[in-house]
Amino acid sequence: MTEQDTLILKFLLTKQRVATLAILVDEKPFTGLLTFAILPDFSAAILQASNLAKHTAGLTDGAPYSLLIHLPDDPKSDPLQLARVSLQGTVQKLPKGEPEYETAKVLYLTKFPASANIFPMSDFNLYALAFHQCRFVAGFGAIYSLPPEKLKELSEA
Repeated sequence: MTEQDTLILKFLLTKQRVATLAILVDEKPFTGLLTFAILPDFSAAILQASNLAKHTAGLTDGAPYSLLIHLPDDPKSDPLQLARVSLQGTVQKLPKGEPEYETAKVLYLTKFPASANIFPMSDFNLYALAFHQCRFVAGFGAIYSLPPEKLKELSEA
């Protein structure tokens, strides 16, 4: 991977704020737009979701997911050349009060301070989406399949 492509991937993971989440709800595909934060070691995305949201029904422990993060569209550019990363893996609901929840909460609040007023609401939870597969498209002809170990290496670079 080129240095420029590495910078683009790191930008997508750390600076973008919304992602499209694809999950199964009642055995049918469903997508939702959610805010996210990435663990510092690039091992998982942290999402906050309400029990009232339809997509939350698919956020059960061990459930498969796919998450798409991309650069903003620019009307002057070819939309099919947008840099994007698709991540797949499994979901874990983070138990409130546990150290991993508290760590994820601090990370999430750092990226989204306005969400502080949502945390006291009982129907909102945090979920960790562990990365098992990664497909990064930096542009035409620049496509990479990255294992979790490579993402961890990138987080340290």
